[in-house]
Amino acid sequence: MKAAQAAGLAVDAYGHDRLDLTQPATLFEAFQASPPAVVVNAAAFHQVDRCEDDPESAFQVNAVGALHAARAAKAAGARFVHVSTDYVFDGKKGAGEAYDETDTPGPLNVYGTSKLAGEHAVLHSHPTALVVRVASLFGAAGSRGKGGNFIENILRKGKEEGRLRIVNDQWMTPTYTRHAAAAIVQLGQRAASGVVHATNTGAATWHAFASKAVELAGLKIPVEPISAASFPSKAARPANSALSTKKLARLLGAPLPAWPAALEEYLREKGHVR
Repeated sequence: MKAAQAAGLAVDAYGHDRLDLTQPATLFEAFQASPPAVVVNAAAFHQVDRCEDDPESAFQVNAVGALHAARAAKAAGARFVHVSTDYVFDGKKGAGEAYDETDTPGPLNVYGTSKLAGEHAVLHSHPTALVVRVASLFGAAGSRGKGGNFIENILRKGKEEGRLRIVNDQWMTPTYTRHAAAAIVQLGQRAASGVVHATNTGAATWHAFASKAVELAGLKIPVEPISAASFPSKAARPANSALSTKKLARLLGAPLPAWPAALEEYLREKGHVR
C-alpha cells in the first residue's frame, strides 16, 4: 500500500475481513463493484512448518485461492500480479549460486509445492499475469504469522544472551520489504508479465546476514556459525535459494540495492543505527 501510494496510485487493500481467497464469489463481487487496473495478490499461508501439518489449507490459499483471484481479476479486465517465493527451488545449485527465472523449480516442502502450483494456476488462467518471487523478507512491520522478523529477533536475543548461534549452511537473498514492494509496483505499472525475481542483490548465509546486522547495530557479541541440522524442523528447506535479479534490472533499468545496503537502510529506519 505504501509503495503504491508513494507512486501516486489510488489503492484499495482487502484484508481477511473483506475478501476470502477460498470463497471466489467475494473476489468477483469486489472486483466487479470497483474495477481495479491491477490486482496484487500478496496473501499466502506462509508458515512453512504448519503447511506440513495442514497441506489442504496451504493448497487452498496458495494454489486454489491464487487461481480464484487471477480469474476474478481477468473477469474485471485487470492485470494480475502474484507474489511467490524462492522456496520453489530445491537448493541443489552450488553455495550462493543464484537461481534465475529459467531454472526448473523443484520444491522440497508443502509450502513451496503449493506456491509453485499457484504460479502455474495463475499463469494458465491469466496469460498476461506477472509472478514475482521474493525471498527472506525483512521489514518494519514484521510478520504477524512469524512473530516479527529475523533481524529484530536476533538483535533482541543477542542483547539478552550476549551471544548468537546462526545457521551457516543455508544460502538465500535477504530482501527489504520496502524495496520489494516498490519493485512490484513498478513492474505492475510497466505491465510486466511472466516470472520475475524481485529481491535485493547478492547472496548470503543466515550467519553472514546476522553478523552484518550485529556489526551495523554496534553490538559487540560473538556470532557462532552452526549447521542447519542443529535446528530440526518438519519442513525440509533448500540449502541454497538465492535468486538472480538480472531480469529485474533489465525491466526496471537498474537492480535493487545490494542486501548489505538494504539492511543498513532498514536498521536506520528502525533506529538501530544513527
